[in-house]
Amino acid sequence: MEINPLIRGRVSFGAQEKYRVLLEEGGEAAAEPSGALRAYGELPAVGDWVRVRRACDFCLMEEVEARRTAFVRRAAGRAHASQCVAANIDVCFVVCGLDGDFNLRRIERYLVLAWESGARPVVVLNKADVCGDVAAAVASVRAAAGGAEVVTLSAALSVAPLRPWLGEGATVGLLGSSGAGKSTIANALTGGALATREVRAGDSRGRHTTTASMLMAVPGGGWLIDTPGMRELGLLASETSLDLGFPEIAELAALCRFGDCRHEAEPGCAVRQALEEGRIPADRWASFAKLQREARHHAREADLNVQRAEKQKWKAIHKAVKRMNQERGR
Repeated sequence: MEINPLIRGRVSFGAQEKYRVLLEEGGEAAAEPSGALRAYGELPAVGDWVRVRRACDFCLMEEVEARRTAFVRRAAGRAHASQCVAANIDVCFVVCGLDGDFNLRRIERYLVLAWESGARPVVVLNKADVCGDVAAAVASVRAAAGGAEVVTLSAALSVAPLRPWLGEGATVGLLGSSGAGKSTIANALTGGALATREVRAGDSRGRHTTTASMLMAVPGGGWLIDTPGMRELGLLASETSLDLGFPEIAELAALCRFGDCRHEAEPGCAVRQALEEGRIPADRWASFAKLQREARHHAREADLNVQRAEKQKWKAIHKAVKRMNQERGR
């Protein structure tokens, strides 16, 4: 009989390779990745389902189950590394404040990453009580949101408009920059006690209240993942996700005369024609073009990384064969 069998749990907190896991059999325990997982697997993210061995109030994580969805960003300060911020989320609440930090271009970037994650994006415009023209702000966001729904609220007063997405078994991720009100929303939805801080008066920017992702239970059986505020968000997304974020441009691109049209000076370019006629706003096109460059750069990096890994693998194999032949010749 196995003394410590593998049991299932879900990562509720993770920072600097220190974790906490909610166990299916009940309770929560501190956890660390096993040596094998550190060496050969991908480290867990908040929201991951894992298989652990339990010893009193501590767990050793041996396996990470396949992710249904994953919100991934470029790791800060590392040229080619990526970081999974939250896993197995069904809905991404892209939170933006309707105060001095309102930024349509940032919303577009978050939406592309939300589509890339595989989750359903919903734009949450918070702090409606301090906005002079809510209708105009909502109209501008709807024009940029593609197929994503847009919700307005004042989290300090009520978060009732968000509850329909948090049914039993559903997991929602809160994404947005510091000061957008994610922690206030999380507190209101969970009845928790996350620390919140006032934004700076000068520019309405936040002060990174949440420093690590956390999975929290919501009354009614749902789950909420609060993530750290990320003002600069390195894009790790495909052009398919870009098309979902900018559907009107994708539809026009399909009408271009040439399938590989770069929408610059090619004849029969439906996108350039729409730009000249004002059917695509110039700032919207500039945002798309910038994100497209980043997506293509990421694709090239990924191909180079695969080539490097393959080259290193065969180099190691050749060294091993050479060493074996040398030993046989002794």
